[in-house]
Amino acid sequence: MSVIIDERSNWKRPFFIIWIGQAFSIVGSILVQFALVWWLTRETGSATVLATATIFSMLPGIFIGPFSGALVDRWNRKTIMLVADSLIALMTAGLVLVFWMGQVQVWHVLVVMLVRALGGTFHFPAMQASTSLMVPEKHLSRVAGLNQALNGVLNIAAPPLGAFLMSLLPIYQVLAIDIVTAAIAVGTLAFIHIPQPERRPEGVLTPQALWGDVREGFRYLAHWPGMLILLGMATLVNLLMNPAFSLMPLMITRVFKGEAMHLGVMNSAEGLGVILGGLALSVWGGFKRKVHTSMAGLVGMGLGVILLGSAPAQMFGVALLGIGIAGFMNPITNGPLFALLQAKTAPEMQGRVFNLVGALASAASPLGLVLAAPVADYLGIRFWFWIAGVSCLVMAGVALSIPAVIHLEDVSGAPRSEGRSALAVQD
Repeated sequence: MSVIIDERSNWKRPFFIIWIGQAFSIVGSILVQFALVWWLTRETGSATVLATATIFSMLPGIFIGPFSGALVDRWNRKTIMLVADSLIALMTAGLVLVFWMGQVQVWHVLVVMLVRALGGTFHFPAMQASTSLMVPEKHLSRVAGLNQALNGVLNIAAPPLGAFLMSLLPIYQVLAIDIVTAAIAVGTLAFIHIPQPERRPEGVLTPQALWGDVREGFRYLAHWPGMLILLGMATLVNLLMNPAFSLMPLMITRVFKGEAMHLGVMNSAEGLGVILGGLALSVWGGFKRKVHTSMAGLVGMGLGVILLGSAPAQMFGVALLGIGIAGFMNPITNGPLFALLQAKTAPEMQGRVFNLVGALASAASPLGLVLAAPVADYLGIRFWFWIAGVSCLVMAGVALSIPAVIHLEDVSGAPRSEGRSALAVQD
C-alpha cells in the first residue's frame, strides 16, 4: 500500500526510503561510468574516442535539457523516475551480455552512455521537483545539504572502489552491480506515493505549448543582459575546460604511466576538494557581491588546472594538488551564481531557466571535444589543461570589467507578466 504524504504525516520515513534507494543507484552509476571510461582508455588509447564518449554523454542535456524541465512539470514525476531508472538498467544489462559474450564494440559502449545520459536528463529534475513536494519547506535546505554531502562522499569513494573491483572482477560483473542498485532504487520507489502538483486545464501538452514553454524561458533570460554575458563566457570556458577533463584518463596513462587506481585517486581528490570548497563557502558566505565571489573562484580554478597540467611526470602528488584546488574552487565559482539565479528568478520560471542555463553553458562543449582530440594527439594532453586554465583567468578578468556583470544581482529577468502561462501544473 502506498504511503501518502501530507503536512500531518511523517515525511521522513517515505522520503528517506526513496533517498536511500537513489543513493544505491548513484553508486552503481558512478561505477559504470568509471568502468566504461577506463575500458575505452585501455582498449583504444584514443583521445578521439574519449572525446566522442564525452560528447555522447552531453548531447541529451544540451538538446533535451531545455524541454525536459517543462515535461517533468507536466508528467507524473514518479513514473518518469521509474521509467528512467528501468531504462538505464536495461541498457546496462544489454552491455553486460555483450561483454560476457566477448562481442562488445566501442559503439555499444557509446550508445549505452548516450541512453544513460538521456535517462538522467529526465530523472534528475523529476527527483528534485518531487523532493520539494515530499519534504516540508523548513527542511529543504537540510535535505539539499545532505544531498551535496552524499554526492561528495560517493565521488570520493566510488572511483577507487571501481578501480579495486576492476582489479578483481571481469568488467561485465562490475557493470552488473548497476543492475542490482537500479533494482533497489526502483523497488523502493514503486511503493511510495509521490504527490503531484495540481494540473491546470489550459495546459494540455502539445508541441506548440511545449515550445512555448521553452520560448518563454529564452525570453526571460533575454531581459537579463548581465546573465547572458556571463553565460557566453561560461560557454567559452566550457568549450576548453570540458575537453581537458574528458582526456584525464589519457593524462594518467600517457603522462603519469598510471593505472585505473591512479584515475580513481585523481577523481577522489577532486571530490574531496568539492566537499571542502562547499563547506568553506557555507561558513564564509562569500563577498558582498556574489559575482565577485564567483570570479575569485574562477581564478582559483584556473590556477588549479594549470598546476594539474604542469605537474612533472614523476610528481603525481602535484597533479592531485592541482585537481584538488580546482575542485575546491568549483562550488565557490558556481554556488554564488546558482544562489543568485534562485533569488532573482521568478519561482514559476526556475525549472526552465535552470535547464536553459545548463544547456546554453554546455552548448559549445561538443565543438571543443571535436577539436581537442586531434590537437591532443599532436600537441600532447597537457596543452588542453594549460589552455583551459588560462581561459578561466581571462574570462574572470573580462567579467569584472563589464558593468552589466558586476551589477548582475541588482536586476533580474523579464517580469512574469511578459510571458504567457504555459505551465500545465503548479506547486
